[in-house]
Amino acid sequence: MATPSRGRPSAFDRDLVLLGAARLFWRYGFSGTSTRALTDATGLSTSSLYAAFGSKAGLFEETVRTYTAPYRDIYTRAVGLDSIAAVIESILTDSVLEFTAPSETHPGCFVSSAVTNDSADTLDAAQYISELHRGNERTLLTRIEHAIDAGELPVETSAHAIVGYVQAVWHGLSVQSRNAVPRHALISTAKLAASSIVEYCRTESRAKA
Repeated sequence: MATPSRGRPSAFDRDLVLLGAARLFWRYGFSGTSTRALTDATGLSTSSLYAAFGSKAGLFEETVRTYTAPYRDIYTRAVGLDSIAAVIESILTDSVLEFTAPSETHPGCFVSSAVTNDSADTLDAAQYISELHRGNERTLLTRIEHAIDAGELPVETSAHAIVGYVQAVWHGLSVQSRNAVPRHALISTAKLAASSIVEYCRTESRAKA
């Protein structure tokens, strides 16, 4: 892909600039990406970059918001499925597909590579990621509570515990994707985790009966 030519903020392709910035942030994080590298990658001068995004941090935050949107969509789609097992499997497997999507842009999930492992300078972006996760957790929590009310899961089931477990697995898969674990292996882990959660709830219920 050609590097955009340097120009005024009104003249550039915002999506193209965000893509160029994302390549660097994914690989080097916020702190490891210099303003010079960003101007080289995006084709904007330093003054144009700052006029358009306010600062390097402003560019980073917009990049984060743009490239983490698919994960919110994954949860939103999944909770519409008929069974809670399908919901959890969809969240985990679709996230793996996103983590491992062939791309020159990123080696693994943006959440773990560009934000989670970076410095305090990324506080605003980290806050956004935290809010994103909390929103996803609330979406899943509501769906699990519905499954309990509908009798799909035992009444003794802790919806909060399931959400916590799913999120722990999600983060683990994210990190593993960055460590170049093959997609098929991550998918197998995701499916095993999803089936194990539902089976555990049912086993615990039978044990207490």
